[in-house]
Amino acid sequence: MLRARIAVFVSGGGTNLQALLDAQSAGKLTAGEIVLVVASNAGAYAVERAKKAGVPAVVCSRKELGSQAAFEAAISETLAEYDIDLIVLAGFMSILSQAFTDRWPERILNVHPSLIPSFCGQGYYGLRVHEAALSRGVKVTGATVHFVNEIPDGGRILLQKAVAIEDGDTPETLQRRVMEQAEWLLLPQAVQTVSESIVKEKEYETT
Repeated sequence: MLRARIAVFVSGGGTNLQALLDAQSAGKLTAGEIVLVVASNAGAYAVERAKKAGVPAVVCSRKELGSQAAFEAAISETLAEYDIDLIVLAGFMSILSQAFTDRWPERILNVHPSLIPSFCGQGYYGLRVHEAALSRGVKVTGATVHFVNEIPDGGRILLQKAVAIEDGDTPETLQRRVMEQAEWLLLPQAVQTVSESIVKEKEYETT
């Protein structure tokens, strides 16, 4: 059975990676297979999650490689080695250049913890997004899965899900609720949808 070969890019704890691995184990991600994890630092706990799941993990550190060009060249070499079809950014804290994203048109997915276009773009990541939402006083936030282009959080939107902000929320409690109620649900759905499209393309090419 043909499947899209997926690389998941991570930088930290890897909760979104775990959601994808769990979806794969539960039979909810069938059109794609996670065959590689790329971490931007060796200390990312996501690397341990990959090992536990039997998925190869490779560390590509921009700091150690010295330049954006060398960093992206190392990533590209690894992606070619594993014959990757789809990249999923799951808490990946390094910005990819236009030269890189242009080589992967609508083949890079990202999950962002807000309802784009709110609280997104350069500088909005992690708890900063939720701090901004609470500071602004909005009553609804959520998560967005979108394609990645040269503009941070600027690619075409695939899925969004709203999450209510509750009285007494802190950035930490809001972050957790957005992950549980939106990110961990949307990301596997989007990956399945795009993987199905890739499989259809592969089938067409082989006929």
